[in-house]
Amino acid sequence: MNIGLIFAGGSGVRMNTKGMPKQFLQMNGKAIIIHTLEYFEKCMDIDAIIVVCLKEYIGYLDNLLKINRISKVKKIVPGGTCGQESIYHGLCAAEELAEGDDIVLIHDGVRPLISEDLLSNSIKMVKEKGNAITVTPATETIIQADEKQTITNIIDRKSCYIAKAPQSFYLEDILKVHRQAIKDNKTDRIDSASLMKEYGYELHTLEGSNENIKITNPSDFYILRAILEARENSQIFGL
Repeated sequence: MNIGLIFAGGSGVRMNTKGMPKQFLQMNGKAIIIHTLEYFEKCMDIDAIIVVCLKEYIGYLDNLLKINRISKVKKIVPGGTCGQESIYHGLCAAEELAEGDDIVLIHDGVRPLISEDLLSNSIKMVKEKGNAITVTPATETIIQADEKQTITNIIDRKSCYIAKAPQSFYLEDILKVHRQAIKDNKTDRIDSASLMKEYGYELHTLEGSNENIKITNPSDFYILRAILEARENSQIFGL
């Protein structure tokens, strides 16, 4: 079974929104998370979806799923006190659906500019290499600085990539690492790839599109709108 695990537990502090969390903001008549979920819904290789959601918005999300006819979501689970704990909640829910050599694609609910091909290629790479971390090449100079903000190193960007999502693994592997991290009191890792690397797994990159942005700041919201409008115009005018 191939399971999409969608993290939608953020409160949207950096978006400066006074009402809705960013994943529920409307874009072209749909919540951002619905734009994301539609790709998982339409992808023939995805069998089920788990969504990790802010507890107080679970009912609201459930209603959105019905309105937009998203049928592959099998469970909506509340998030934890941090991103890593929230993902673990989702993984445990996925384990309840598991049938064997299950693959889980961990994705941000506020990263809606993906494609069915990316999801299918992620699954294919997991089967071939054991995991698949979506990346895009770094296009600007990467520097390292110390606590005094003095530059200590300039890294050759030819060897640098930006980690994105989905990050895809065998469910058994990622669950084992999360449970070990809990035992080791390591609960502040920034993403699943970082956690897997820390516990000795060799990770493999899958290059994705530069459009695969995460809606974090207000400027990202307007970039998303521009890209969606450009896509619509290309369909209308045959560009």
